[in-house]
Parts: sequence; C-alpha cells; structure tokens
Amino acid sequence: MSGTQIVVLIVIAVIVLAVAAAAVLYGRRRGQQRLQERFGPEYDRTLAEAGSKDAAEKELLERERRHAELTLNPISAESRTRYTTEWERIQATFIDSPVQAVAEADELVTQLVAERGYPTENYEEQLSHLSVEHANTLGHYRDAHEISVASARGEASTEQLRKALVHYRALFGELLGADPVPPASPASSSENTHTSHR
Repeated sequence: MSGTQIVVLIVIAVIVLAVAAAAVLYGRRRGQQRLQERFGPEYDRTLAEAGSKDAAEKELLERERRHAELTLNPISAESRTRYTTEWERIQATFIDSPVQAVAEADELVTQLVAERGYPTENYEEQLSHLSVEHANTLGHYRDAHEISVASARGEASTEQLRKALVHYRALFGELLGADPVPPASPASSSENTHTSHR
C-alpha cells in the first residue's frame, strides 16, 4: 500500500468519524430538545436538582418509561359532572371556611388523579408520573400542596389559601379536560394569578 493510499484512508477514516460524531451530537440535541418541549419547566427543575444534563435527562427518560407502564383512564361525562359540581361546592365553602375548602380541594384533586390511573400513595412519585403529561401545570400543584401542608399546621394566611385554590384548579381543570370554574365564581377574580403562573 502506497503512502498516498494510506493518507487517503486516514482522511476517509477521519471524515467517517467526524460524520458519526456529528450524527451522535445531533441526535443528542434532538433528544434534549424533545425532553425540553415535553417537560417544559420540569426540565429546568430536574436539571437544577440533578446537577448535570446527563443525570437530569436520564431521570426524565425514566419518568417516561414508568409513565408508559400506567393504564390511564378517560373521565366519563358523568364523572366530569360530579367533579365539577363538587368543585363548585368547595369554592362556595371557601368564603366561610378557607382552610376546609383547601383541604377538600386537595382531596378532590387526589381522587381525580387516582381515577385517571395515576398512583397516589407517594406524593413525589405522583409528581413524577404527572410531570410526563402535565408538566406545565405541575408548578401549580406543588405550590397548592405546599400551602395545604402549611395550612394543616395553621401557618397559611387567607390570601395563601385563596392562591392554593387557584393553583389546585389549574391541575384539576387539566385532568378533568374542562375548566371547573364558572365565570361568576369567587375564584374567577384570581384568573390573572392562574394564567401568569402557567
């Protein structure tokens, strides 16, 4: 084999390696972009908690894998009506008993999550499963849950409780497939808070 042939083979090998590396890098970027689009703010949150892109993306891919094993159920028209009626009752309760209303909202959202087919035994696991399809409203749920826990300790103000109800409504409405709040309801004045958080 002549020196020229060896040089040509080396150049070809370098080009092949460069093309392969570019393909891998492109595939990685597409995978990252897909995860960012699917998980939205959850991507950034997971990245901050994991400390590296590789660890964060591995965690998000694992969430997708576990989520794919679930059997999710659509909500029947009858259930949707029942949940909407119960939500309206809870909102009416808020005026006289905000602590009770928030506790009941938490319970109602948990019931709906369970009826949809998500596990509800462990809060963190519940968040993990919900993040795959409901990442954009998961921040609402976290905020509502945090206020609900503070409320159970007697440490939440009425304004915080009002915000909790608005936050619960975001995930509740998304899981239900309809906005559970009629236009003239007490929480409708909080719509700006609801939309700005999304």
